[in-house]
Amino acid sequence: MKLQYTFISLLIVIHINTASADNKATEARLDEVARIGRQVMPFNLEQTLHIFSKTKTGGVQQVISKDASNKHQINLTQDHLRKIAKDFKQGNFSDPEKIHGKDMPGLKALQRAKAGEILMQYRKLLNGAEIVYITDKEDLVDAIHQWFDAQLNDHARHATMHHRMHNQKTKK
Repeated sequence: MKLQYTFISLLIVIHINTASADNKATEARLDEVARIGRQVMPFNLEQTLHIFSKTKTGGVQQVISKDASNKHQINLTQDHLRKIAKDFKQGNFSDPEKIHGKDMPGLKALQRAKAGEILMQYRKLLNGAEIVYITDKEDLVDAIHQWFDAQLNDHARHATMHHRMHNQKTKK
């Protein structure tokens, strides 16, 4: 009986790992997202990094310049994140929809959120910018996490999941 449970557990782990591997974006998808992304995002994807940090109340989305002295890329990331934070607060998620498609996981729930259900705080960073998403609604936290996962998948070459950087200094 113990051997049977071990075998079943092993099959479940194999199935989960296989399913995860199958969900990774293809090279063609990564190329397409990068091509469309260049039309929507003003900064250079090769010179910047998207960082997604999930939290219990939502998450933090950062775009930073890989070169902290590249003021041009830093300014472009700050301008873009300031714009999308403003758009998102108004329920306008058209930029990510253009890049990732209208069926992007989590997107419909974010679009349906009522004003004030998700607090979105834009912050300048010394090397880029961030948007902090905060909600007390569990379904919206799940939507933010799904949305982050979809972006990580589609921006795999230019994105990473990261724990919140507590020592990151913000610009006033």
